[in-house]
Amino acid sequence: MADRLELPPLAREMLAEFAGTMILILFGVGVVAQVVAGGLGNHDSIAWAWGLGVTLGVYTAARISGGHINPAVTLALAVFRRLPWVKVIPYVVAQFLGAFVAALIVRWNYTEVLAKFDPGHTLKTQFVFSTLPGNGTAPVSMWGGFRDQIIGTAILLFLVMALTDVRNNPPLANLAPVVVGFVVVAIGMAWGTAAGYAINPARDLGPRLAQYLTGYEGAWRDQYGDYYFWVPIVGPLIGGVIGAGLYLLLIGSSLSVGKEPPTPSAESKPEYDPRA
Repeated sequence: MADRLELPPLAREMLAEFAGTMILILFGVGVVAQVVAGGLGNHDSIAWAWGLGVTLGVYTAARISGGHINPAVTLALAVFRRLPWVKVIPYVVAQFLGAFVAALIVRWNYTEVLAKFDPGHTLKTQFVFSTLPGNGTAPVSMWGGFRDQIIGTAILLFLVMALTDVRNNPPLANLAPVVVGFVVVAIGMAWGTAAGYAINPARDLGPRLAQYLTGYEGAWRDQYGDYYFWVPIVGPLIGGVIGAGLYLLLIGSSLSVGKEPPTPSAESKPEYDPRA
């Protein structure tokens, strides 16, 4: 029996992005459901589980597709010629589908708990799956959430670029996904109030559609009644390009292509590179 699917390279990369994003959402949305509806854990549980979800999702897909698991990463890499444009839409579709399927699994598994905690499937548990300005309670407007998503995703992409640039002494021995996971934990702990740190269009849109199809009629709106769903899509796409561009301007432009660091040994060569 063949140990590898005989599929075109792009199809294999799409499957990898699907699987990696699914892993991310299983842990990320799963922990929010557990904390909010199940009463187990707290904000730190959420931050750590999202970070670990990123690490495990990247490890899942990195060898095949680069482990983007985030349309903001995919778009930023394409803008700065780290990824062929022809791969952008296929990657984004795969990421969205992975997030959607994972959210359906979480929704199914937490059916009884969510129904008991919030029988009407209201704003009380809407942010288990999708984000809201101020997490539904803090006095943050839709535009405040938009600002937050630009800034948070800019931080993410700035650091992803720094941690995966082979000219910049990145983490070796295949540890880059671990450190990127720490970045997400840090963003969650420092930038989670204003908009729930979606910083990933697939992470928000996939689960938002899943919750809408399973009883959350207000899924597309925020607590003010505004159509908020576009904010965690557009904000991260803009922020990702800004963050990657700032890294290349402030750091990347000072790193000489002609003076590469010593080539790591086969045992320590990093396998994770989102530009792959």
